[in-house]
Amino acid sequence: MSRTKTLAATSALVAGLAVGGCVTPGTGQLTSVNNPSIYSVHQPIVQRSEFVFDLAADGGRVSPAEIERLHGWFASIELRYGDRISVDEGYAAGSAREDVARAVSEYGLSLASGAPVTPGAVPAGSVRVIASRATARVPGCPDWAPEDNGVTPRQNTSSNYGCATNANLAAMIANPEDLVVGQSDSGNGAARTASRAIRVYRERQPTGTQALPAATTRGGTQ
Repeated sequence: MSRTKTLAATSALVAGLAVGGCVTPGTGQLTSVNNPSIYSVHQPIVQRSEFVFDLAADGGRVSPAEIERLHGWFASIELRYGDRISVDEGYAAGSAREDVARAVSEYGLSLASGAPVTPGAVPAGSVRVIASRATARVPGCPDWAPEDNGVTPRQNTSSNYGCATNANLAAMIANPEDLVVGQSDSGNGAARTASRAIRVYRERQPTGTQALPAATTRGGTQ
């Protein structure tokens, strides 16, 4: 019988400027209360979590019933854009990977090459589906630390500088891993994607071409 595992292994990845290594001569480490530069010390931190699901693959194929279980698992983890799906086939041979790929394609995603290492061996006669998800946050915000030492005001950037911009960016970005490595052109559908906006502009009927809806000033009941 297949079993479900959830792996909460998170690895911290620092996005943007590595401000920890920036030091202003004579002032020591760059911090929110010791920042005479125009850089923000509040940068998004990207963490990745991995969710694991084992599927039975009798004869190297994944049965329709197991695919239904897979769809149920995808619904439970709210599979979405930015998630990276990979398959660890273990010692199973056959078309199990293709069966999973077809299920994943229904969500507009494709399988990643290779698979991360997960605890425990893949059970015999099974394949392991791994969903890797990245999240971004800006720790330490808001930051209203005192900006002077009570004697001589320091000429510093505000301790809260960068919190609003970077926290909003971390909250809105569709794929947080883009903050770390960005996107590369896979060559699949690049021309179609680039021309989509132009096609919509040319083909969509302009607003205002339809007759105005009938309006009345009559109110209440007669």
